[in-house]
Amino acid sequence: MFKSQTVGAIIVAAGRGERMGGIDKIFAPLGGTAVLERVATVFDTSPYIDHFVIVLTQDNVTRGKHLLDGKNLSKLAKVCPGGLRRQDSVEAGLKNLPPCKWVVIHDGARPLVGAALITAGLEAAQETGAAVAAVPVIDTIKQADDGGYVKETLPRARLWAVQTPQVFRSDIIKEAYRNATGDVTDDAALVEALGYRVKLYMGAYDNIKLTTPADLTLAEALWQRKEG
Repeated sequence: MFKSQTVGAIIVAAGRGERMGGIDKIFAPLGGTAVLERVATVFDTSPYIDHFVIVLTQDNVTRGKHLLDGKNLSKLAKVCPGGLRRQDSVEAGLKNLPPCKWVVIHDGARPLVGAALITAGLEAAQETGAAVAAVPVIDTIKQADDGGYVKETLPRARLWAVQTPQVFRSDIIKEAYRNATGDVTDDAALVEALGYRVKLYMGAYDNIKLTTPADLTLAEALWQRKEG
């Protein structure tokens, strides 16, 4: 059970969307509402989130502010520009986030996140100070060499596909970013590198990430099913 403590969140939506065929996914409609607004509303209405920041590309900051203006997002602290890499954008979010005990980091391109997943992450993080949403891998996974030949078939019983939200005690994630070296696409990897144990908690198979135009079609179908 999560004991009420100050919780801040970072919604990272500063990706370039190079595989979206010219579609700016965070402004694409989902169930008649822009993806960015839909995600922001989930965090604003979560009973455990005290404040959150949204990180966009520099080119999208003004458009994002205009979209969210007047939407009664009382917990939105700031919309700020990110950096070239995802980790640069998360770091920008950390710098603009008001003081808090816990930090929830979520990819804005995962529009089907629900309040229950945020709560589950906060509860799971109580054990070690770090928890990430993930689902068991259902496909067979093979490791290949540089030439594209199979080296090994990995036992999937212990393989998980990581998602967001990822939840960290504030001091842990800030330490991780102070000591970050190299490129990473996963916040938990930085925490793991410092020797902290990261708890996996059950995500959702419909918590998909929008990467291609086909994902938008799938997300719309999943949304309609939820609403139905």
